[in-house]
Amino acid sequence: MNFIKHYALIFMLSLVVLGLIGAGVIYSGFYNIGADEPHIQPVYEALNVLRQRSIEQHAKGIRVPNLDDPELILKGAGQYAAMCTECHLAPDMTHSEIRPGLYPQPPNLSLHRVAPNEAFWVIKHGIKMSAMPAWGFNHDDPTIWSMVAFLMKLPDLSPAQYREMVAKAPPDDDMDEESDHEHMHR
Repeated sequence: MNFIKHYALIFMLSLVVLGLIGAGVIYSGFYNIGADEPHIQPVYEALNVLRQRSIEQHAKGIRVPNLDDPELILKGAGQYAAMCTECHLAPDMTHSEIRPGLYPQPPNLSLHRVAPNEAFWVIKHGIKMSAMPAWGFNHDDPTIWSMVAFLMKLPDLSPAQYREMVAKAPPDDDMDEESDHEHMHR
């Protein structure tokens, strides 16, 4: 019994010491949180796993509707052009003014396939400490699903097909017509 108490005490003291070291690093300001300097590899890996597992966990119960409706996809094309291309690019884009300053670098969604339930969750809720906003505050679920429907088609689009789709996209009812957030195709 003393044996168990001895090791439990050592374990608890180890946790306290690790907690104090962690608090010292956090409160010292020693760790550079600037977006112009990458995380050290262990921090980057830990945050990457945390992001991936959190998205998978929170998105696993989301039921994906039929995303093959051409009107839904077309609406999503307009949404994507208006809100996403500066960070996630388009088939005819290799850079944007804002993208080089983002860390971590957002994926080029014209080159990557995403799981629809996970894309919906990320678009709706955003990702903390990244440039990914939570669009669910000002976009309803059907609008977010339109973006997801478009994302399912995006990697297969040529630059000309992309531009044609964006040009045909319906006006965006979610955005204030008098704001600066107008679709680029208007």
